[in-house]
Amino acid sequence: MENTVTIKAHKMLFFNTLAFTVCFAVWMLNGVLVAFLVDNDIYKWGPVEIGWLLGIPILSGSIFRLPIGMLTDKYGGKWVFGLLLLVCAIPLFLLSYVTGFAGFAFMSFCYGLVGTSFAVGIANTSVWYPNNKQGLVLGIFGAGNAGAAITTLLAPTLLKSLTNNGTELENWRLLPQIYAASLVLMGILFLLFTENKKPAQTIKTIGAMLSPLRNIRVWRFGLMYFLVFGCFVAFSQWLIPYFINVYAVSLITAGLFASLFSFPSGIIRILGGWMSDKFGARKILYSVLGLSVFISLLLVIPKMEMVSPGKGIMALKKGTITFASDSLIKVDELEYKLNQKKQHFNSENSQSDILPVKDNWHIPLVKTGDQVIAKQLLAKGETRISFQANIMIFAFLVLILGIVWGIGKSAVYKHIPDYFPNEMGVVGGMVGLIGGLGGFVCPIIFGYLLEGTGLWTSCWMFILALSVLCLWWMNKAIHKDEAVH
Repeated sequence: MENTVTIKAHKMLFFNTLAFTVCFAVWMLNGVLVAFLVDNDIYKWGPVEIGWLLGIPILSGSIFRLPIGMLTDKYGGKWVFGLLLLVCAIPLFLLSYVTGFAGFAFMSFCYGLVGTSFAVGIANTSVWYPNNKQGLVLGIFGAGNAGAAITTLLAPTLLKSLTNNGTELENWRLLPQIYAASLVLMGILFLLFTENKKPAQTIKTIGAMLSPLRNIRVWRFGLMYFLVFGCFVAFSQWLIPYFINVYAVSLITAGLFASLFSFPSGIIRILGGWMSDKFGARKILYSVLGLSVFISLLLVIPKMEMVSPGKGIMALKKGTITFASDSLIKVDELEYKLNQKKQHFNSENSQSDILPVKDNWHIPLVKTGDQVIAKQLLAKGETRISFQANIMIFAFLVLILGIVWGIGKSAVYKHIPDYFPNEMGVVGGMVGLIGGLGGFVCPIIFGYLLEGTGLWTSCWMFILALSVLCLWWMNKAIHKDEAVH
């Protein structure tokens, strides 16, 4: 009998994880699709509108997590998960018929409900396993976040094929239909091959159920999950237009680089759960937040070229200019050699540059026959500093940050039962909701920051500030606890 239960549990873990992976791939669709539509001038959406369209599905998938989770407890995960898959396929299919921003935003909000699959899957997985197995199995289930990589990796190639290399652009409408079909197929499989099980019910008033939310720890955990999960969701989409605009790569290449961020971050949750069990969630979170500060600080520096006044050449004594060129000035018989601009700066700077490249040159201010006095400026200096923000270095740092955040996701949820062992549902639901809202809010913030500053790296400035805030708050809370005890 024990073996039968174990087989059923593993079967449910498999289907929950598979369904969550499909849902997460759908949840991230706008990241690729909106970038394609804007890049091909199908719609004239600016950074702010792009931010809203990336964030809207995340909003609906976040704010409905708590009620969907409650429905799962009441009716069981089989019916809630199966129907969720089938219902969300409808607005996703209708997305292929929209003709403007409003329609796109509305259908995105409706199909974004697939994001609530996290709450359904958490409840429908934990109910099949004993407490001493929860950490590992929830980590395995959470690896469904890697569904983001499926979309960023495959959707650009699908769009290229469907539109015949961009010659039949209206065929982009087939992509939402394909994704809708995947939801229908997954929903049918889920209803056919899974079993229903509801948790043991404990009668509590709504006030009693929500009472843990008055504890400040819940909101601290929520802020950390806002960073490690919400920002992960945001960048899973935002990195595609980022790579296209900053590095002028194709949509397919941008999707490949974005998948390098999202895929490891999803899979690494399993390792994050194990590390939190072995070393303690507190130590892991310290490392995660510290690395988030360090890496985002490195990413803040934009790809740029800066020109500034440099060291000029002044006459040592008065006299007459007897010769003047771009490389030499003579005052009587006294020679002054001028630095010339390197040819390196006369064309597009090499993308292989890793460190900033500096050049100094002089521009003559006098001509032959001019009379000059001592200390007069003969040639002004100019300095140009070029920083390419090498794409491979950037992609590597983003990859590491994704892995760090993936570990952090497990560490945050490992923390919760240590402080709220009997309120995992409501606390975990609220923390998940706050984290999901991060996925909604961040692309919008990124859009406004880009619009206001003109810098794509302004998003990393926001991440740096948020990482510092999380680390400061955690450190302050720990010192306060230690002082009390």
